[in-house]
Parts: sequence; C-alpha cells; structure tokens
Amino acid sequence: MKQVVQSYKTGELRVLEVPVPQCPGAGVLVRTRVSVISVGTEKMIVDLAKKSLMGKAKERPDLVRKVLDKVRREGLWATLDTVRAKLDSPVPLGYSCAGVVEEAGQGAPGFRPGDRVACAGAGFANHAELNAVPVNLATRVPEGVSDEDAAFATVASIALQGLRIAEPTLGVRVAVIGLGLLGQLAVSMFKANGCRVLAVDLDPTKVALALKRGADAGSVRNTDDTVGDALRFTDGRGADVAYVAAAAKTNDPLVLAGEICRDRGRVVVVGALPMEFPRKDYYEKELALLFSRSYGPGRYNAAYEGQGLDFPVGYVRWTEGRNLEAVLDLMARGLLPVADLVSHRFPIQDAERAYALLDSPEGRGVMGITLSYATEPDRKAVPLKEATAGRAEGRLGLGALGAGAFATGVLLPKFVAHGGVRPVAVADARGVAARHAAAKFGFEKAAASVEELLADPAVEAVAIATRHDSHAALAVKALNAGKHVFVEKPLALDEAGVEAVLAAARSAGRQILVGYNRRFSPLARDLEAFVRGAGPLQILYRVNAGVIPTDSWIQDPAVGGGRIVGEACHFVDLMSFLCGSLPVAVTCSGLGPGLAEAGFDGRDNVSATIEFTDGSLGTLVYTAMGDPGQSKERLEVYTGGKMAVLDDFRALTTSAGGRRRTRKLARPDKGYDAEVAAFVEAVRSGSPAIGHASLSAVSRATFAMVRSAGNGIRERLEA
Repeated sequence: MKQVVQSYKTGELRVLEVPVPQCPGAGVLVRTRVSVISVGTEKMIVDLAKKSLMGKAKERPDLVRKVLDKVRREGLWATLDTVRAKLDSPVPLGYSCAGVVEEAGQGAPGFRPGDRVACAGAGFANHAELNAVPVNLATRVPEGVSDEDAAFATVASIALQGLRIAEPTLGVRVAVIGLGLLGQLAVSMFKANGCRVLAVDLDPTKVALALKRGADAGSVRNTDDTVGDALRFTDGRGADVAYVAAAAKTNDPLVLAGEICRDRGRVVVVGALPMEFPRKDYYEKELALLFSRSYGPGRYNAAYEGQGLDFPVGYVRWTEGRNLEAVLDLMARGLLPVADLVSHRFPIQDAERAYALLDSPEGRGVMGITLSYATEPDRKAVPLKEATAGRAEGRLGLGALGAGAFATGVLLPKFVAHGGVRPVAVADARGVAARHAAAKFGFEKAAASVEELLADPAVEAVAIATRHDSHAALAVKALNAGKHVFVEKPLALDEAGVEAVLAAARSAGRQILVGYNRRFSPLARDLEAFVRGAGPLQILYRVNAGVIPTDSWIQDPAVGGGRIVGEACHFVDLMSFLCGSLPVAVTCSGLGPGLAEAGFDGRDNVSATIEFTDGSLGTLVYTAMGDPGQSKERLEVYTGGKMAVLDDFRALTTSAGGRRRTRKLARPDKGYDAEVAAFVEAVRSGSPAIGHASLSAVSRATFAMVRSAGNGIRERLEA
C-alpha cells in the first residue's frame, strides 16, 4: 500500500509502498478515503526534519538534555548508536483522516466492517491507504457529512479543545489571533457557542475568509490598529478571551493577546510559538494564561490511546473521542462548514507535490490540503532485493518480527553483521517500520504479515522483538512452524506462557534462546571464570534503572509485565550464570508508604534476595530513584577469599590473595555480538546456548519477586 513518510535524518519526503498494518486488538483497520494535510503543524514537522543536526538541537533543547544524560550514564558510543537509530527512523506523516472500517478487533465491539469513520492521531491516522487505529481514536461519521468534511474532524477537535479551555459563555467577546485552519474552525465554533468574534491575522485574505465564515469583525495585524479595533469591538473593555491559534517564530501573538484582553481575561494558546510574554500586561490585568493539549483528555495517555481504556463520562465529559463526536455533530447540523477551507486537492500518489507546495511562493495562500485515495491498495509483501541462495551458502535464513527502536538500534544490526546469517524478511504491525528496517539492514523483503513470514521456507530462524505480551504466543507460533526462535526478554508474562514455549520447542526439536545478553558479555565471562569452583557466591547487584512513566506500556502488567518481569530477569539470569546454579527461592520488598507522594512507583524500587541451589545468595537492588547521570549497573561478587566488581560492563576489577587486577574496555560490551553468535552456533550444533531449565527458573523467579513484593512472603520455586 502507499504511505507518505519522511526521513527525520535527511528531511526527504516520499510516497512509499509499504506492507499493510495489522488490525489492533482494541481498534480497527480503516481503508482511507480522504486525509488532511494540516498546513501549520505538518509544515513545522517537515521543516524540522530538513534542519541540520545542530538546527534540530536548537529546536529541541529538551531532547539534547536527555542525550547528555544518556552519555553520562551509558557512554558516548552507546548514545551515538541510539541517536543515529532515532534519526534514521522514518516519520509517518498525517494525523486526521476519514475512511471505511475493513476489520474490527475484538476490543472494538462498537464497529463493524463498512462503517464510515473519522480517525485521529499522529502515527495512527496517517496519510496511508490503510490505517490501524485504536478504538478511542475512531468515531462513526453521521449521515450527511461527506468523507472530505469528516477528514477534518481531528483538526477541528484541536480547535474545539482550545474553546473548552476558554470556557466561553453566551455573549462573550473573543479575539481569535491566527486564522489558519485552527483559527477559522475556532471562529465557527465560537459563533455556534453564542459568542461575538474578532478575527485577527497578518494576511488580509484570511481575515476576509473569517468574516465570510461569520466573524463579527476583523483586523489585519501590522496594517490596522488592532489594539484600537479590539477596544472598539468590546466597547472599551477588552476581549474576554484571546484565543491564540497562530504558529509564529516570535512572541508577537502573545504580546498582542495581553494588550487586547480585559482585566482578568483569559489567554488560551493553541498554536506553536515562543513562550515569552511581557509581564506588565499579564501581571497588571491578572490574566489567566492557559494551554490547550491537542485534541483533549486522553492525548498522550498510552492506556487511553493505545489500549482502548476510556475515561468514565461522569468524570471526564470531553475526551479525544467525544470531541471528535462533537465536531462531527456540528458538521451534520451545518454549524461547522469545512468545504471553503480546502484550497488544494491531490491524489495520494501526488503527495510529494502537495508538500512541495508548502515551500513554494504559492504556499502563503494555502489553507487546507486534502489527499484522496481511489485505488485498491497492494496488500502483498514488498520485495526490496533479489533473493540469495542462503542455504547453499550455509547461512541461516532469518526472519524478524518487530522493527521498533530496540530491534533496529541493537538487535538487527548484530544479526546482519554475523557472517552466518542471511536476512530474509521483516514483519511489523506498522508496515512502514517493517519496510524501513528491511531496507536498512539488507533483508530481501518486508512481509505483509506474521503468517506470511512464517510460511516462507527461506526463513529458518525468527528473531522476536515485539511488545512483551506477544512474546510467548509468537514464539509458540514460530516453533510450531518449524523455526528456531530467538526471543527478546521476557520469555513470557506468566508460568503458563513459559511452559507453553518450552513445550513447543521440545516438540518441534528447535532451538529457543531468550535475549539474556549480559551472560555473554566478555567481562561477565571473565568474572565467571574468576569465581568458578570457589564455592557459593554472595552477590550484590545494584541497578540504577531510571524512571519510566507509570502510564508506559512497559508498566502495564498485562502488556509489558512491569519492570521486574520485563527487565529484572536480565539480572537474575546473570547471577544464575555466575554461580552455575538455578534460583530456588525469592524474598522481595518494595519501598513503602510515601513513595507515590514523592513521585516514584513502588514497583520500580525493590530489594530482592535470591537463593540458588548451590547455596549462593544474590541481592538485587533495583531502583528508579537514582541520579540518571551515574552508571546503571554495578555488580559485586564475594567468595572464598576472592572479590570482584563489574561496573557497567566496561570495567572489571578482581582481587584475590592481595593481588588486584582491572580490565577496562574502550566502550561497554553487554554481550549482544556474542549472544547472536551463540544462537547461530546453537542452531548449527543442536546444543542449546541456555538450557530450558534455566530459562524456566529465571522467568519463574521474576514472577515470584512480584508476588513476594506484594505479600511479604518468601516464595519457593517448584523444581
């Protein structure tokens, strides 16, 4: 199918053929009919991508600070790898469209194939022939509203949310500053709300359009006396509300808003502009400066947008989805006209011309641009290079499931760099991500689905790097298809999932390896050799894990498993590897009352004692409360008159008999290269890189940690 994407690294914008996305379980697969190019917002995105690295840094100083923190914590080279991978990721463009439901997931019972819907959301309502849209970001289109009008519903919802923040009442006098798409739509909605509107813009044609759409008065900034116009319009009192919908590089709209507002008026910012304002007007008038968060409550909330969890209407009346319903209702009643806002129409295949228009001399006159979709999308795999005779060369045919940040930044580069691997196919729920990864790493094709990839006889092994809740099911499916499986941690989110995967591996006679890379680190191997045979170990493992927001999918027990199941398995496995025995009992405690008030999550801050079959004892201190600028992992081991310290997989210091030695690496090595080599060798030799008993015990130890942290009881693991 066709989709519009842009390289964040080079700024190049293209219409690409990509695989069809998968219908989300709590969402719908929509065949797009019309999408809207939001001239202001999307032009900013496009222009930012075209800037140099220094230009991007100046625009996003917040991200620069995160990069510097990562450098201090993980080192320069690891940070550079992450930044390069992020810059190289394609950006899907678009966030407002309308179309027809082709498929509805089980978690979207209110939709059926054939329903006309308006869709919202960057990364969801893309400029693409088919879109996978979460249930809360799709709304049925009422009779009488055209597809083109409905495609504006998201843009209109942004304008509407700003109006809700303004809290206008009947007779309120509003100055709408900035008359692009958002400003024009806001004019209509303020009028529908019984307000009187003064329309302000630098462009006289936009002021004229606003007057035609119902504004009561207009003023051309820098030509007319806008402050005087506002005072005359409000009988000398000043505007009750200044609604700032301008996208500007200066703070002039904010300065103007302060000048024309009445005493204790409201300034509502919807557009993107520098947040600098003169204190005098805002202070002396005691103005309220308010910001509107995009389409409404639910925006940026992973549970609402991604998982379909709605807010109760009694507590949150107007969410993103209900704002979409409201603007569609206004359209159906003729109170929100849209057709006169469309200045240009293009078919999807000419999208590059549409975006080029924004940078042309004609661009200043552009208001709304729509893309139409009239052809049947191609639903097949996207071939990228000619197939090679991998089996004849003795190379292992690899299929990759998942093309997210970890897969493309860490895992796939290691696999394709291994001389014994033949990259065959990539599949991802997001077709554009699958195509990008396949092209970047030299795979032969981007597969249209998991089923297509697993049915390919050239794929002999599968690397799974999807969300945690899908690991077990995908691993079982791949093993049953006769493929060897490398699956990123965790293996599964519960005991039943773990045993199902291992049973499938035994039945199929195929290799299964979980991504416990740390045991393959060269310094971890040196440490294991140093303590081998010295007797039971006492281990202290401190992990300065950093904060992950509580609404992240990783924190959801049903999706990510939480950080103990999702990440602490790494540390349990490494301790098990060092002492050469399996965990048999776990006692775990989380920080107590007062943690939430301090802004931390008890699930992210635990201390666990792990007992092993040989009598070794491991203590894991896992915390999100530390300084992110300090090292992440420090491991201390004591045994038989020996001591060793492993610091962030970059330095190992050993001490025995008064002799102290330190080995340092130029950059941290967490064992990814050796891990891939171990998997390939396991497939060749038929001997597992990590035994099934170990894979099972480590996973079950993390489940026991979660239970023990909750009940305070020492949890024994069944053999």
